[in-house]
Amino acid sequence: MRLQEEDARPGGLADSSILIPTNPLTVIAAFVRKTLAITELEVRKLRHDSTELVTRAIQPVLWLLLFGSVFTRARIIPTGGIPYLDFMAPGILGQSALFVSIFYGVAVIWERDLGITNKFLVSPTPRAALVLGKALSAGIRSLSQAVIIYLLALVLGVKLNWNPLALGGVLLVVVLGAALFSTFSLIIACLVKTRERFMGIGQVLTMPLFFASNAIYPISLMPGWLKVISQINPLSYQVDALRALMLQDGVSNFGLAVDFSVLLVSTVVLVMIGARLYPRVVI
Repeated sequence: MRLQEEDARPGGLADSSILIPTNPLTVIAAFVRKTLAITELEVRKLRHDSTELVTRAIQPVLWLLLFGSVFTRARIIPTGGIPYLDFMAPGILGQSALFVSIFYGVAVIWERDLGITNKFLVSPTPRAALVLGKALSAGIRSLSQAVIIYLLALVLGVKLNWNPLALGGVLLVVVLGAALFSTFSLIIACLVKTRERFMGIGQVLTMPLFFASNAIYPISLMPGWLKVISQINPLSYQVDALRALMLQDGVSNFGLAVDFSVLLVSTVVLVMIGARLYPRVVI
């Protein structure tokens, strides 16, 4: 009875208002802190197996060395007056970020099988912070690909833009694009729930996303139906922004404001969807 009387008093045990922050700035700060904690936890996994970063870089290197070199000599693709290798380098960076992040959802299935997801879900961390933290970690992983592509492009003679603001913009675009596609991957993992189905769907989606974009040829060469698909493909906007920021003579066809807006809004929407679906991965 005495405990119930204490609970009924203002500030007693039942007064939960003292435990829940009501200041918007406090709530936002707590959300950011928990998001960064999840990001740090995910990035720390690279200490145990950093070879993933090297193996992921093999495919884009082959694309630049083989495909890019051959088509630069062929000169059959109109690129607006810039060498084809220059035109292609930002597209391969976008492709590299896509390939790193699109299979990120398989880690969520592994975590479920190991019981880690249950620990995340019973913690006080908001679901959106869990999803966003994982998405940002995929973006940070993709930064290593940006370094590799830049070094290779420099060796191959690509005319890069070394303006600090442009370099910062490239890093931001890479992180946003990787976060977007990793969240999309997480959503797929929550829906299919098995590694076998996830890997099959991932293989099916990767190449259409890549080829239905402006990564290796301009949208003007596409048939009408493919132009429509490419204009709703987020990878097209990521590559468009990279092409404008990476190259000395780079130009954005959509406009950098549109590119960043599409990437940011798409990422926010997918994070919200992923936050709703994330608990379903354990069902």
